[in-house]
Amino acid sequence: MKRVRLQAHAGAFYPNSADEIRGLIEHFNKILDGAIKLNDILCNAPAFIVPHAGYIYSGFSANVAYRILKTQDIDSVVVIGPSHRVYLDGVSISDFDEYETPFGNLSIDSDIVADISKLFDISFVPKVHQEHSTEVQMPLLKYYKPDIKVVEMVYGNVSTEVLSKIIDYLLDKPKVAILISTDLSHFYDINRAKILDGICLEAIYKLDINLLNQGCEACGKIGVEAMIKSAKRANLVPKILDYRTSADSSGNKDEVVGYTSVAFCKEI
Repeated sequence: MKRVRLQAHAGAFYPNSADEIRGLIEHFNKILDGAIKLNDILCNAPAFIVPHAGYIYSGFSANVAYRILKTQDIDSVVVIGPSHRVYLDGVSISDFDEYETPFGNLSIDSDIVADISKLFDISFVPKVHQEHSTEVQMPLLKYYKPDIKVVEMVYGNVSTEVLSKIIDYLLDKPKVAILISTDLSHFYDINRAKILDGICLEAIYKLDINLLNQGCEACGKIGVEAMIKSAKRANLVPKILDYRTSADSSGNKDEVVGYTSVAFCKEI
């Protein structure tokens, strides 16, 4: 019997209905296609940063990255996100067979799971895998890459170098893409949020870890810093795809959350 990682946040962070999700994506793409030429942002990108809030808030920003991901020649995607609700020392890798989404189940790449588990001595801690930072990516992956295999990794208290070595390993594997899941600042007024988020964006753009640690308050900053280290080693070039805050959807500028999507390109 197949072991399925059941969706835990459908109806909260994203709709239960595949039709409703499809409608949101089509709405995002109509806006995107009216604003830019897709060819202007396309690149050969083995890694991305994507946000993980509710689709009505961060879905547009995430969708820009997925439009690029759709064009990549890949067989598997490794989704790496922070644990928000359960304390975790280290990293956990999901050892299920399939991952449930409203569009149907995704197959989990058991070969990558086995390799990473062995090479980096990573275990499976089931209780941390009710995590929304990784789950919200899965319906989008199933929509844009229906036959893709996935790997879900959740981290807690871990050094950025440990996580970066895993990313290095994945970057060396052909036909594998990496998604680093993070939101930016949380619950500042919009002016303060844009200052703090600007530090994050500039640090990512410059691949500058020192700057990242001078005010960036991304909830997945460990993953971002690890990705910056790996991008520098792999000579990847970051391309900021989108930045926005929750105020763009809610209108509330007093307590906002920031979101960005970034592609790490082999060439521009």
